[in-house]
Amino acid sequence: MIRLYIGWDHREAVGAHVFLQSLIDQRSKVPVSVTFLTPEVAKGLGIGTDGTNAFSLSRFLVPYLEGFNGFAIFLDGADMLLRADLNELWEHRNGWEAIQVVPHDYRTKHPRKYIGTELEADNLDYPAKNQSSVIVWNCGHYMNRCLTPDYIQKHGGQHLHRFEWLRDKGRIGELPENWNVLIGEQESGLDTKLAHFTLGLPSFRHYQDCDHANEWRAAYVAATKGMQYTIPSER
Repeated sequence: MIRLYIGWDHREAVGAHVFLQSLIDQRSKVPVSVTFLTPEVAKGLGIGTDGTNAFSLSRFLVPYLEGFNGFAIFLDGADMLLRADLNELWEHRNGWEAIQVVPHDYRTKHPRKYIGTELEADNLDYPAKNQSSVIVWNCGHYMNRCLTPDYIQKHGGQHLHRFEWLRDKGRIGELPENWNVLIGEQESGLDTKLAHFTLGLPSFRHYQDCDHANEWRAAYVAATKGMQYTIPSER
């Protein structure tokens, strides 16, 4: 079974549901267990946030939540679209590296993100930017055993997102680039397995014509098809 953890931010709920629809549409050949890292889960363990979303730090809880055993995948999820069977990513896991990520090394072309929305913010460059948005965790690796709630809260985002507990130890493995393609920052095509709308979802007017926008909207329609909600009348 694939153990999948997804970031959850109440402001991006629609994106999370669309991502789940894309996961279902790809008809994984292996059962997938999905766990949402909600703000309530993080708060219950004493973890806050220091980023633009509610799960900026809680992604580093995955080995702890798995009892430092086995493997798991973390995906931002809410601003992503799966275009391949997740089992293809799962098959890249190995027992040598503590984590595996897509080794992005770039400077953004867009100094602002989420343009035209209440979330609009500066899009700053920093080392290892966006690498922590897709992580294949070797939860049982001895070097990940330091990632307790206390450690995560104490060391904060800069240390964690740069994987500094591993950086000098050669235990960061590489995943194929098509498993975290940054839409608007990188070229994307048919070989993209995971589209990451890091600048903004296609539901935002400014990004409505970005790569894979039509696929995202199709998943949105599939996720909401036939759903209606009527406010009950008072009696």
